Amino acid sequence: MNESSKPRRSSRQTQSRALIALAALATLVAVFYLEEDWRGKRAWDHCKVELEAQGMVLDWDKYIPPPVPDDQNFYTASTNILIRFHKAQTPEQSDAATHLQWLRLPPYGSNSFPALDAKSPPIVVAHLVVSSSALPVPASGANVLSVALNDPAAPAQVRNFIQTTMGGSLNGATGVKFSERQLNLLAPAWITLRTQAAPSLTDLQKLIPADLPTNLGRLQVVADSGGAAVQLLLTGTQLTSAADYLQWSDQFVPAFEEIREALKRPYAILPGDYSLPYEMPIPNFVTLRSLVQTLAQRAQCDLLLGRPAEALREVTLMHEVCRILQKPPRGKPITLVESMINVAISGVYVNTIADGLRTHTWQEPQLAALQEQLTGINLPPWVAEAFKEQLPSDIGLFEKTSAAKVADLWGTLNQTLSFWQRLRKPIYLYLALAPTGWRYQNYVNMTRLLKLDDSLDLTHDTIIPHVSDQVTANFDTFFAHPSPYKTLAGLSIPNFNKAIQVTAQNQTLVNEAEVACALERYRLAQGGYPETLEALAPQYIAQLPHDLIGGQPLHYRRATGGTFLLYSIGWNETDDGGQVSPDRTKGDWVWQ
Repeated sequence: MNESSKPRRSSRQTQSRALIALAALATLVAVFYLEEDWRGKRAWDHCKVELEAQGMVLDWDKYIPPPVPDDQNFYTASTNILIRFHKAQTPEQSDAATHLQWLRLPPYGSNSFPALDAKSPPIVVAHLVVSSSALPVPASGANVLSVALNDPAAPAQVRNFIQTTMGGSLNGATGVKFSERQLNLLAPAWITLRTQAAPSLTDLQKLIPADLPTNLGRLQVVADSGGAAVQLLLTGTQLTSAADYLQWSDQFVPAFEEIREALKRPYAILPGDYSLPYEMPIPNFVTLRSLVQTLAQRAQCDLLLGRPAEALREVTLMHEVCRILQKPPRGKPITLVESMINVAISGVYVNTIADGLRTHTWQEPQLAALQEQLTGINLPPWVAEAFKEQLPSDIGLFEKTSAAKVADLWGTLNQTLSFWQRLRKPIYLYLALAPTGWRYQNYVNMTRLLKLDDSLDLTHDTIIPHVSDQVTANFDTFFAHPSPYKTLAGLSIPNFNKAIQVTAQNQTLVNEAEVACALERYRLAQGGYPETLEALAPQYIAQLPHDLIGGQPLHYRRATGGTFLLYSIGWNETDDGGQVSPDRTKGDWVWQ
């Protein structure tokens, strides 16, 4: 009997020890969770006190815009505008946008326009004839150039003559090239060559080297099929005439007028629920991009055709479109994506203004209006506001969102995943099982990493590149050593340094464009550019903008050929004498 009781006693002892071990383990886990929660909450409470003392608002609910009357809101001006400028969030909304023929976008409508593609046959731009030959001579009034074949200046004369014959061109916002004239209908010019001996085809090809580039394509000397004449061909063209593009895009004019009318309203707040950051309504960036690009290209075509007043009308609407993203009158909440779309639109806007300055098409009334618009553009505060809202947005996301939803947002965005499928996602396990204190520690680290105020000096209207670069270096150092206190921070923090670089460069272009408009006004009135920028104030510009990098005056000097050099020292904070680099972090930022 004693022998049979020993195994039962041993089994009960084993079970008792296991239960004690489990209880001890559970106690240790509970103590661990309590201790981590306490430490994390304490660290975050101290951090919040410091942030709130600096004026930081951490409660996402404070960023929710109040309701605005429908009759004062841009987005509710019409059903068309609400559907097109509001990113579809349901299949029904997407289907409505698909069938709405208003500012049509691919694949819902045709967005192609007349163009000469790369496979189009070469265009005859000139006939080459020898003055002593028996070939037909051009009719009276034809476009004719007479040059001596052996004159060293002849190649340049021929090239300039052909360029004048073909007219001007501009590179459109979508990459297509626009020509001033309809080249496929162009009457060929005549080039007569004065020479003692009849030149061979080789001699003519030396005069105009093979594949000589122009701003529209390349020139090539060929003999016609009968061998009786020599022609100058334009090859490798892919362009649209300005008149053709304007005629094609006239279909969008009613939409543009509808937008202009809607922009007269004081508010631009998308209707919807803003309580959850990831579900708040956002603008349709595809529509905004297509709208701005179309307006830019219409303005470029107007400039080519010598219609500055019409071009100003299109450019002004581009400028006003930014109000949609700035959400007047409060400008909140503004995401980093929205602020950078605003920066990008400003870049397209300035480049279109620059086209009119290069072609000297803008006149005094348009230049004065453009200066007034440019003076009001200040991009860094919008980006700084987006930075400030990043932290409360992220906190609102993690506090108000389930672990499953966050896992979907940072995974495949597939909310139909099963529980077992989500278990294979590390972020889901982290949010579902980690102590709450770890989340708080992540908030503290996100705060430390988002200290970008020192690189965006809004008080002095400057940006300090080396401080921004140091912030990025701090990011790299911080995330080089993994920690559960950094997991959410690693998911949330975007590439702020690049955002600041692009903002700084585009705002510099805005400032330079304002000065360039004043310089053009001076040139129109005085017949040339001034010796210094100080000569512009106050008649042609109220106040000269300073260099956003460093705060010193922009660099300027007159150049040869009736031009000028205007530049910022750029991201490297070094005066490179106006040298340009394809890398925005190197060289100077030069007004082209």
